[in-house]
This record gives sequence, C-alpha cells and structure tokens, in this order.
Amino acid sequence: MEDFNLRRFKKFNFKNLAKIKFKNINRKKRTVENLYLLSPNTIGPIARTFISCVFVILFFYFAPSIANFTSQKIFLSDEFQNNSRKIMTYELSGQNSLEEKDQKINEKDLLSDIFSLNDLETDTVRLSASTIQQLFKDTDYNLNDIRKNKLVKPVALTWLPKEIKNIESTKKRKELFIQIVLPLILQENNNIKLDRIKLFSIIKKSSNTDLEKKWLQKKYKQYGVVSKDITTLKIRMDEIPTSLAIAQAAKETGWGTSRFALDGNALFGQWTWSGEGLKPKESEKSKGHKVMKFNVLQASVRAYQRNLNTHKSYKDFRKARAEFRENNIPLDSLLLSQHLDKYAETGQKYVDILQQIIKQNNLKDFDDAKLLPSSKKLESLI
Repeated sequence: MEDFNLRRFKKFNFKNLAKIKFKNINRKKRTVENLYLLSPNTIGPIARTFISCVFVILFFYFAPSIANFTSQKIFLSDEFQNNSRKIMTYELSGQNSLEEKDQKINEKDLLSDIFSLNDLETDTVRLSASTIQQLFKDTDYNLNDIRKNKLVKPVALTWLPKEIKNIESTKKRKELFIQIVLPLILQENNNIKLDRIKLFSIIKKSSNTDLEKKWLQKKYKQYGVVSKDITTLKIRMDEIPTSLAIAQAAKETGWGTSRFALDGNALFGQWTWSGEGLKPKESEKSKGHKVMKFNVLQASVRAYQRNLNTHKSYKDFRKARAEFRENNIPLDSLLLSQHLDKYAETGQKYVDILQQIIKQNNLKDFDDAKLLPSSKKLESLI
C-alpha cells in the first residue's frame, strides 16, 4: 500500500513539474516576442507613424493662417492702393511701431456714426443760391470778416444750391462754396478736438471708469484700431487742416458744380462698391464703382476725414501730422498735402493742383478760424 502511494505521489509531482516547466517556456517565448516587437528594426515604423500624425495635425492647425497671409500678400498688392478714394473697402496698415500691420476691419464699426448721421434727415430742404446769399448777407456772414476776426457762424446747410453752377462770376461762386463748406469742416474738426481732449484726459489717469472704457472701445472701432493701441488711436484721431479740406472739396466738385456734389452731396468723390451711390460716366463704368451718395453734406465731410484718418494710403500723411504735433508746430496744409499723391490716379499732379488752389485762394487764412459755439461745450474751443 505504501509503495502504491509513493509511486502515485512521485507521478503526481512529475506531472506538476512538467506543467510548471512548460509554463516557464511559454513565458520566455512571449518575452522574446515582446522584445522582438520593440527591437531597433521595428522602432522606425512606429516613430515614422507618430511623426506623420503630428505633421498632419500641425498642417491643419496652421493652414488657415498660411492661406490668409498668402491671400493678403497677393490680393493687397500695390496695384490696388491707388483706388484710395473708396470708402466702403477699408484696409489698414501701420507705419513702423506707430500703427498695426494690414488688417481687415469691420466697415460697419468704422462708419457707424457716419451712417447714423446720414440717416438723420432724408427729406431735407434745398435752398436756392439767391436765398442762401441773402441769408448770409442778413447775418453778416462774409469771408472778409472771417479772414480778419477768425470767427465763423455755425451755418449748417444740408445741400449745395443747384444754381451754384449758373453763377457767372468765378469769384462769387468760389466765395459761396467756401461759405457753405467752411462751417461743416470746422464742425467736424471741433468734434475731433473734443474727442482728443477726452482721450488725453483718459491717458493721464491711472485707472478709468467703465464709461471711459466703453468710450475707448467705441473709438477703437471708429478709427479701425484693431490692436487697441492707444498711441495709434491718438495718431488717427486728429484734425484735417481746414485749408486742405476746402481745397480737396473744391478740386473734387469743381467748386460745387459737379453732378456728384449737386445730386449726392459728394464733396470729396469717395468711391463705393456697395451701398447707395451715383454711377460714373460710361467711360468709367468698367471700374465697377460708384461715387458714394449722402443725405447731408455733413456726412460727406465726416466720411472724408475718416478716410484720411484710417486708410492705409494715407499712413505717411498721418505720420507727418503726428510729427507736427510732437514738435508743437501748427499743421501746415501745404506740407501735409505732399502725402496725398495716392488720393487720385494723377499722383503728384493732384498734389500740385491742391497746393495751387490753397495759394491762389488764400485758404490758409481759414486754418486758425473758429466756429462760433452753438453750445456751452464748444465755448472752450474758441
């Protein structure tokens, strides 16, 4: 009995031992297989697969930025910069550290206050030339007095008179035109002066109120300062010399006699590819643009100033103006006009004509003219 049990025990241990050895062999085999998977011959394909995945992810991440940069470089080339009188397609560019690089901006934000002003009155009354002349006579509003005392009555007409083109005397026609546009230009410059006063008061403070912050955000949009840089806003939010604005209005409208001026209050010939406007003659229809139409003359002046203060074609104009301010020198329309060669396709010839208009008509006499205040807020500007 004992021999049988002993043999049974030995047989049992032998089988168990065989099973254990067999399991150990399987473990070693799997270990060798695992090592084979991680051998130098197989690391290459895994690494390449990982790198490929990373490359694909990075490509789709940066592809939109690359495409946007390329399109700006291709489609915003120099050949399009000469159409700088257009008002509805704004693209901004910087000058060194003063202004940000070319960026698309929201034209509704840029022109919101102009659209609002333009929509205020749609059924305005157009006075005749004789009525306007009599009105000016009755109120003692004449250019000779303005050249002496530098004070301008706050007359705000909404339309040029149709009969201005029928005034035979060139001198009288020019005088009437200046009398009409001068208060409008001074009014817009006053608006900018008040904004600059507020801007500088905000800059001097160590902290600002919520209302001041909201005002800043509004002005950033109006002047197309996408970077929200306060220095850029200060450079753009500035006046246009009165004599320069009068000269450009005179040149663009033929002293108020052009169809665009009489039918659309377009004092500065600004272009638009969308919105309401007047179609040019057959010879210019191929360009696909219109001349922007305004309901009131004031809106045309404001749009003109916003154009010079934001459009990339006039960054040198703004830089030169900032240098005048930095050195506490009065703005010189003759010197600043040198930077408006891109306003018209004639380039330097256009600048020469502006300077000639300013000199021949003594328009610099009006640069230091002040608009008589219509409110207590404006009294500080006199």
